[in-house]
Amino acid sequence: MSDGRRFFRKSHVLGFLLAAGLSGAAKDAELPAVEVVSVRRVFHNGEHNAFTDLVRFKDRFYLAFRSCPDGHMVHPTAAIIILASDDATEWAPVHRFSVALRDPRDPHFLVFQDKLFLYTGAWYCGASTPAREDYDLNRHLGYAAWSEDGERWHGPVMLEGTFGHYVWRAAAHGGKAYLCARRKIGFEITGRGEGDRVESLMLESDDGLVWRKRAVFQGISGDETAFLFEPDGAVLGVGRRRGNAQLLRSEPPYRDWERKDLDCFIGGPLLARWGGRCLVGGRKITPGGPKTALWWLAGDRLREFAELPSGGDTSYPGFVELAPGQALVSYYSSHERDASGKTITAIYLARLAIVP
Repeated sequence: MSDGRRFFRKSHVLGFLLAAGLSGAAKDAELPAVEVVSVRRVFHNGEHNAFTDLVRFKDRFYLAFRSCPDGHMVHPTAAIIILASDDATEWAPVHRFSVALRDPRDPHFLVFQDKLFLYTGAWYCGASTPAREDYDLNRHLGYAAWSEDGERWHGPVMLEGTFGHYVWRAAAHGGKAYLCARRKIGFEITGRGEGDRVESLMLESDDGLVWRKRAVFQGISGDETAFLFEPDGAVLGVGRRRGNAQLLRSEPPYRDWERKDLDCFIGGPLLARWGGRCLVGGRKITPGGPKTALWWLAGDRLREFAELPSGGDTSYPGFVELAPGQALVSYYSSHERDASGKTITAIYLARLAIVP
């Protein structure tokens, strides 16, 4: 890359961050305090409920998560549940689906072409729960359900171009949809799970259902990544890694990516705008165990502003801005017990307010 192009790209991204009010140390003092106004459990059915996302579509709120009677790991008994609400207080189910012989996980919403899409990656199980040594990323496949009005749902249907890819968060820009997806390098036939020999891709679609490779943005140890686009197509990302999370930046056509290590691990990362600033959410590791936390992104650094009531199996937040200075965050956690003393894994909503 020429020096001129490198200077232009870095200057452009700096402008992107400055426009969001995130110019680094000089802006740290301007980052607002946030009050966690309330936290309440909104769903528990005695099963393992996890991996949330949250969206507003046509003046209603939608909350999605995976529910499974057999627990966190990969099981063909898992299902995706979608709840809807007019006021973000009272919730009712509007759609539930499973995928035969597969475990649908990590549901994520995307509003695209005036439709509400719900994307999920699905591990292949067969007729029964597979042994962990038999997990095979090369047999992974993405699925979608979608609705024009939030009430009548289509699908699930498999996503063309995603076989062997673990699809994750989605975003849209310029009439196209984009998915984070990871796959084994060269679809290598190796041991179970994922390991380091995994790359992360940005997939692109014209209709939300048929996908193609747009770019490789992590060449090794690829993992869950959230994208946030600017109007001109510049993209910011926060990616989970085995160690500390990474901040990623690129411009169209997304051939070149800048990466910078952040100062902590983030599981199930969320990246969203709130009041002109960038918010990051996800699982952090503490001496007392995992917690779900929220940060402001200040330049290339994280500034934590909230640790939500959580513990054990937790994280994977969703976010919706309710009004100026007010927001709602969904997440799951296993920090509570039922009446018999058994640990439950349930879905929670936290209301946040920026302190004037």
